[in-house]
Amino acid sequence: MKITDALRGEHAVLYVIFDFVRDTISNSEDITIIKNSVSVLERTLLSHAEIEDNFLFPELDPHIAGMGPLEMMRTEHQSIDEILKSYRDENDVDALKALIRQLIDLAFGHFQKEEMALFAMAEQFLTDDELTALGDKWAEKRNVVVDGHSCISAA
Repeated sequence: MKITDALRGEHAVLYVIFDFVRDTISNSEDITIIKNSVSVLERTLLSHAEIEDNFLFPELDPHIAGMGPLEMMRTEHQSIDEILKSYRDENDVDALKALIRQLIDLAFGHFQKEEMALFAMAEQFLTDDELTALGDKWAEKRNVVVDGHSCISAA
């Protein structure tokens, strides 16, 4: 499996988590419930960004480092990290909800850029073998066995 396919699949899961967190902040005034819902999003986003930062981006650097999109992706990862750090300390429910909406909007827009531009660049500049080798690293990191087009838990 190509890493770009794996990352698109992770985006699909994160879109569902975005919806869950949006529903939670729309239907709850309980800071603990809200923060707990965001903690799942936080862990998933950070893990996803780590894969991109450590596997995909370094392979793209020689090809598009001077073109801007990769630096934009890294900057947006940093912005997401900053919001994730600040939500934990927020104790005003309205400010917390605004921060979470900002986080989801930023992450959603970031994913759209990746899906529309960055992954296409990866597929243009990296060979299928390189993308598949990165996909193998993704599978190892995620502890899954890739069998054809399906993934099953290795545990």
